[in-house]
Amino acid sequence: MLHQSAPAPLSPTFSFADQPRSFTRANLLKSRFNEIIPGGGHTYAKGDDQFPEFMAPYIVRGKGTHVWDVDGNQFVEFNAGLRSVTLGHAYAPVVKAAQQQMEMGTNFGRPALLELEVAEEFLACTQAGEMVKFAKNGSDVTSAAIKLARAYTGRDLVALCQDHPFFSVDDWFMGTTPVQGGIPEATKSLSLKFRYNDLPGLENLLAAHAGRVACVIMEVEKDQEPAPGYLAGVQALCRREGVVLIFDEIITGFRWDNRGAQYRHGIQPDLSTFGKAIANGFSLAALTGRRELMERGGIYHPHERVFLLSTTYGAETHALAAARAVMQIYQEEPVVEKLYDLGERLAVGFRQAVVQYDLQPYVELLGKPCCLTYATRGQDGLPSQAMRALFLQETTRRGILCPSFVTNYSMTDDIIDQTIDSLFEVLAIYRRALDEGVENYLAGRPLKIVYRRYN
Repeated sequence: MLHQSAPAPLSPTFSFADQPRSFTRANLLKSRFNEIIPGGGHTYAKGDDQFPEFMAPYIVRGKGTHVWDVDGNQFVEFNAGLRSVTLGHAYAPVVKAAQQQMEMGTNFGRPALLELEVAEEFLACTQAGEMVKFAKNGSDVTSAAIKLARAYTGRDLVALCQDHPFFSVDDWFMGTTPVQGGIPEATKSLSLKFRYNDLPGLENLLAAHAGRVACVIMEVEKDQEPAPGYLAGVQALCRREGVVLIFDEIITGFRWDNRGAQYRHGIQPDLSTFGKAIANGFSLAALTGRRELMERGGIYHPHERVFLLSTTYGAETHALAAARAVMQIYQEEPVVEKLYDLGERLAVGFRQAVVQYDLQPYVELLGKPCCLTYATRGQDGLPSQAMRALFLQETTRRGILCPSFVTNYSMTDDIIDQTIDSLFEVLAIYRRALDEGVENYLAGRPLKIVYRRYN
């Protein structure tokens, strides 16, 4: 068993670039992780193959913007909790709310009063629906939305946006990716794909399968902004064809706006799914929408029953208490505004570094300031997992964990500025690797994409 001494507090003058880093214990642990846990972790996006071969830390503690690993290394962490930790690790008011509720019990044989109170508060905060049902993760609620749409329409087919990378671990979605092991052909045939911002393409798809499509599911927005009139056009198409419109707000909810990206763009779908930021890393997700649909999952209606969401842990009270605290903070403090401001500050500096080293064709920052990602390309201009590995190797070496550049509320301008300083160093190395060959700079193998058929 590994024992960690308490890490030293972060000094106001702390410089990540000045700290030597060793990954000895992490590299020794890798085989144990993979021997016991398929994939070496419980989320593929956190897997060994997504990080530099010899610089993949295992985390023991987080506070605010920072995390500490088994080797005692300290990092500033972007994309915390795969975008779920928007306020910061161990954010005191949220932790306190969860702790207080845990002392009163977390799970009972009948609904807790807190379930009703937080449901009402969620609906008032997001204004995204008339009823809500909680679960533990995004896959739960997106798959429940699909089932509800099928029951409501009496149709089988699902139309999903292929430009949005992940909707669910369940077969209806995974059957559309290269990772299709264990998924029946009959299930795969029920899911259709369309492109974002291509309204005629979606119209043609619905026409080709007239009267058979139950729902359209998509993120409101990801890296690409919706073209003028696109979202309204999608909604109009769905209404005309009797198709349920589902917005996946697992990422955008509580990041684009307290009320989600749908509010930003003025389009309310029939059903919405929320998750990630709703409880600052505690496990909670939500399905919400129009009463006419949502009530089908209840017991007081004249229609055929839908076994919608029935999870033992879906309404654990400590997670609900955490969500209540998060919503209160979001409504009282400028959380979303700060996420945008920090991201914009980072984007300006990042792009200055890209221009300085003439990397415009090879390194690109994508997305809204509140949810920045990046693309890495090789000398041929094509996406390069080797160059991404190099980028992550050099940022990790400088104390930055950044599979993306998604900010959180605990970050400061100083942290962003230190990150920018480090990015100038990293992109200088990126430039040399392009000119002289990445193999001269990268230690270990390239990264791999998650969606691949074979290892």
